[in-house]
Amino acid sequence: MLSPPSMMNDLKSSAQEQLEYMVTEDDDSPLLIANDDIKSEVKDCVGRLFSRFNNLLEAFLCEPTESVGDAGKMKSLQSYLADFSWACQLLTKLEIMKEFVNSWVDASDKIVKVMQSSPAVETIETKLKVVEVVAKVLESIGYDTVILSTAKRLHMVKVWLPFVRVTKPLIDSVMTNDEDSLAFKIDGELWQSLESTFVSIVLALPSTDQAEILTEWLGNERVQYPDLTEAFEVWCYRSNRDGFTLG
Repeated sequence: MLSPPSMMNDLKSSAQEQLEYMVTEDDDSPLLIANDDIKSEVKDCVGRLFSRFNNLLEAFLCEPTESVGDAGKMKSLQSYLADFSWACQLLTKLEIMKEFVNSWVDASDKIVKVMQSSPAVETIETKLKVVEVVAKVLESIGYDTVILSTAKRLHMVKVWLPFVRVTKPLIDSVMTNDEDSLAFKIDGELWQSLESTFVSIVLALPSTDQAEILTEWLGNERVQYPDLTEAFEVWCYRSNRDGFTLG
């Protein structure tokens, strides 16, 4: 789960595929039984990985704005995010996503700040990798794989909803202008799944928080993504039933 130099990427990918295969159940029993000791070791490894990731975020935030787009450090950031994306699959299979999700929640403000202080064009691939991890984290939250407090769920919506709202058009423009770009390889279902997850999380919030989010969404008439129409319709039905109105 380390983030090594690029010449080790093929070896790392192969090892990850082998480990994922070993813990995956199909017609036969998995080759590796994930007992408590294995789960504990996996959580420790991911925790150490996240600690180094946090150190890198701090390094970015301590640098002058003009040096944030440093190619070497940006590649390191991409490598960590790729590791996280894979780790989420393993952690989900082992049903131990909680620690990772909480770590991501705590780091969310710093991640967004680093992305906002980086030149948009130079960091498009990094932002795509961030979105891929965010989608997995929010899916765990939205469908109750990981139970979070209302405050943390609201925080995640307020941090990541504006981020994906700005990032999707940027990625779409790259896909349109450069069909050979890495961004063109994005899973076509990612945005739809992420949108559905946002709707699910918003609808599980208290009515007053829903009203705040939906009021802000309605005020952005030009925003096409994410489409919160379903959340708005459900909110309207519940509000008419309960006598609650947008303030």
